[in-house]
Amino acid sequence: MAADHRPVTLSLRYDEVLVLSDLLARWEADGTMDGLPFQDQAERRVLWDLAATLEPLVGEAFSSNYADVVARARAAVRDESA
Repeated sequence: MAADHRPVTLSLRYDEVLVLSDLLARWEADGTMDGLPFQDQAERRVLWDLAATLEPLVGEAFSSNYADVVARARAAVRDESA
């Protein structure tokens, strides 16, 4: 089977983008990404690419209240029973 390079569109709410972007940035900054059990470098590449795609969508990333914004996003995404 030939490689399939068709784009795929994922639909995420802005709160989900904030939570995921923050998680991926934290994993990269604190070295967690280095310790993940990747079976192939392509898996890491996909996470890097995803982080790079999400980053410009997060307008609050450099705001002084970023921690509060992420906390509110986490609360909105979190399961009610968690």
